[in-house]
Amino acid sequence: MTSALDLYTRTAEKSAAEVIFAYSSSFGAASRLLGRRTVKPVRSIYALVRVADEIVDGVAAVAGLSLEQQHAALDGLEAQTLEAIDAGFSTNLVVHAFAATARRCGFGAELVVPFFASMRMDLEPRSLDVEEQRRYVYGSAEVVGLMCVRVFLTGVSRTAEERERIDAAACALGAAFQNVNFLRDVGDDADRLGRDYLPVEGLEPGPLDERRKRIWLDRIRADLATADAGIPLLPRDCRRGVALASALFSALADRIAATPAEQLRSTRVRVPSAEKARIAARVLLERRS
Repeated sequence: MTSALDLYTRTAEKSAAEVIFAYSSSFGAASRLLGRRTVKPVRSIYALVRVADEIVDGVAAVAGLSLEQQHAALDGLEAQTLEAIDAGFSTNLVVHAFAATARRCGFGAELVVPFFASMRMDLEPRSLDVEEQRRYVYGSAEVVGLMCVRVFLTGVSRTAEERERIDAAACALGAAFQNVNFLRDVGDDADRLGRDYLPVEGLEPGPLDERRKRIWLDRIRADLATADAGIPLLPRDCRRGVALASALFSALADRIAATPAEQLRSTRVRVPSAEKARIAARVLLERRS
C-alpha cells in the first residue's frame, strides 16, 4: 500500500520534473535517456538548482524584491533545504523532492552549502578573479555533478579509485557546462547583470575577445574530454543520458567557436532542434550496450 508520504513524494517529484522541461531542452532531453532508477532524482536536483538560480538571475528582482529581500529569499531556500534533508519533509514541493533524493542517495550540507555560497556571489555584481571564478564554478556546477554521481552510484559497487575518477569526471563536466554557458551568455551577464565570469590568468580584466574565447574553449574541450573518459565507469542506465548532455554542450561550444567574440555579446548562440535530434540519435546508436 502506498503511504501518504510516498504519495506526497511522488507528487513532489512530478512537480520537479516540470521545471527541467520548462527551462532546459538540453537537460530535459538528456534526462529522458536516464534509467528509471535515476531519472526522477536527477530532475529533482535540477529543479532546486533552477529555483535558486531564478532568485539570483533576475526573476526575483522583476517581481519587485529588493537586494536585501533577494538575499533573504536565497537564505530561506537554503535553510528550507537543509531542514528538509534532516526532517524528510518540506511544504515546498521542489525542496521536498530534492531532500528525498539527498536522503536516499547520501548527500547533504557538504554539497548543498557550497552551492548556495556560489549563488550568493551572484547577488553582488562584479568581475571575478581567477580564484573566485574557480570557487564559483565548484559551488554552482561541480557540486551539482557530484550530487548526480551520488544518485548514479546509489546501490552500485565501485572501487575507491573508480569513484574518485567518476567524481573528477563529474566535476569536469559540470565546469564545462557552466563555462559554455558563460560564453553563450556573456552579453547578458555583462550588460544586464553586471557580471564577468571569464577571467584569464595573466590577462587584465576586459571584454571577451578572440584570444580569451579561444583560451576558454580549449579549457572547456579539455574538461569535456575528461568527462567523456569517465562515462564508461558509470552504471549502464546512466551512460546515455550523460553522454547526450556532454555531446549537446560540445555542439554548443562548436557553435560558439564559429561565432565572432564581438557577436557573442549581442547574440545568444543555440543548437537548433534538428541538430539536437541528430546528436541524440547518434548517442543512442553509439551507446546501445
